[in-house]
Amino acid sequence: MRYIIHYRAEIRFALVLAFLVAISIWASEYIPGEYFDGVITPVLMTAATAVSLTFAWAISRHTDGYRLRRVWAWTLLLWGLADGTYIFFWFIVGKPVMNMGAYQLNIVDLMLGNLLAWSLLLYPTEALRPGWMNTKRALAQILPMYALGALDYFLPVNLQPIVALYPVALVALLFSHVRKYRLWCEENFSSLEDIDEKWIVRYMAIMFMVGVVYMYMCLTHGPTRGFTQQWLVLFMFIYGSEQVLFRRDPWEVVRLSENKRKPEEPEEEPTPNEAYRKALEEWMEKEKPYLNTDFKLLDLQTVLPMNRTYLSQFIHSEYDCSFYFFVNSYRIEEAKRLMKENPAMKMADVSTRCGFSSPSVFSRTFTAIEGKSPHDWGKQN
Repeated sequence: MRYIIHYRAEIRFALVLAFLVAISIWASEYIPGEYFDGVITPVLMTAATAVSLTFAWAISRHTDGYRLRRVWAWTLLLWGLADGTYIFFWFIVGKPVMNMGAYQLNIVDLMLGNLLAWSLLLYPTEALRPGWMNTKRALAQILPMYALGALDYFLPVNLQPIVALYPVALVALLFSHVRKYRLWCEENFSSLEDIDEKWIVRYMAIMFMVGVVYMYMCLTHGPTRGFTQQWLVLFMFIYGSEQVLFRRDPWEVVRLSENKRKPEEPEEEPTPNEAYRKALEEWMEKEKPYLNTDFKLLDLQTVLPMNRTYLSQFIHSEYDCSFYFFVNSYRIEEAKRLMKENPAMKMADVSTRCGFSSPSVFSRTFTAIEGKSPHDWGKQN
């Protein structure tokens, strides 16, 4: 089965983020402890509280029926209340809830921190597997952590390191769904710009860095290293909110497309055959629907009387590839025709006329299918 999967942009993002974190940790060495406690922490935590509560309010007013947005709004609300409570007890009551240096960390602190960390996983879980998370599964994820915490009181073995690393196991489990999500996107869309999994990989990279900094802070007893953790969490709130509000949710796009179908349209269960294949290929060659950037799997219902599941199965069985690969093969053939007929045409114009969302996507896809770049192909042909 042929798929086109690229992770270079996500790797670059992770490397840049790791570099910034390293610079931040190095710079924190020069932050006086009293300045960190008296100025930096109050400012960053107040900003995190304000950002999380503001976005929680804004997103809750514009959920538009999206469960994903409601989940993120509740996550932001939880963090906003937690940070607000910390600020209140620290500056008003004068009794910090948790030591920011983390060198006095106890099992209760770990439980609280892990609960907040787990809440950050609700958003990507809902995005990758809509409706999967329910009360039963939530308890199945949380209860083992609290069981370990309870055992720490009774067993002579120190279980705190295991409890501290528990969220890492949950993140690893979530990563296992990323590839399935990407393949699902390729089976339903001909363009993956703004709807593929790169945002979720970047979001989890930020989460991973937050965890690394937190553990480093615990091991080195350096309270000023909390500076790095605090700005990372603030960045995560802003990045996640921007994605929720402005990223196209592919599950919702498919759901809305299915709802637009007329009730009288048949949903047959056909066996793929030459007649359907011929009808599809004639339609693709005559109407050229692939020139539309937003061309989707469900658009094939114009010529094939099948539901989404059978459309996907038909493409796989007849062409041995994903819908994404099937459509982009037509786009590449169109691009080669244009380059032959118009050698002076700019690649940006070729990509636009062939239905690609950008020249970079055109170049990557062309190279993946033809084994050479558009420029090299043009030289040889």
